[in-house]
Amino acid sequence: QVQLVESGGGLVQAGGSLRLSCVASGRTVSSYTMAWFRQAPGKEREFVAIITWSGSTTYYRDSVKGRFIISRDNSKNTVFLQMNSLKPEDTAVCRCAADAPWGRTEAREFHYWGQGTQVTVSS
Repeated sequence: QVQLVESGGGLVQAGGSLRLSCVASGRTVSSYTMAWFRQAPGKEREFVAIITWSGSTTYYRDSVKGRFIISRDNSKNTVFLQMNSLKPEDTAVCRCAADAPWGRTEAREFHYWGQGTQVTVSS
């Protein structure tokens, strides 16, 4: 069974930065496409960023391009989301997800999910 555990959330002022981590356990985790999603209060869950198993290809939603960076360290079974220039609208519970066909970013395509970490950005 694959388990994902996020950390690194917190409270920051607008313009600040946070780095989220997601540690995975499981025999085949290193071969999985990994992604980050987020859900703001009262809103639908939305895709944020995705990375291939090799880390060679990434893709982001338009609103975070140039501000967020997704990366992974397969030797440590960890995926990261570096979030810079944070805005109040980035406030959300962020969750990592694993194992979906490349090119698909719908939440329903991912087999495994973490519990979430809260990101709060004050103005």
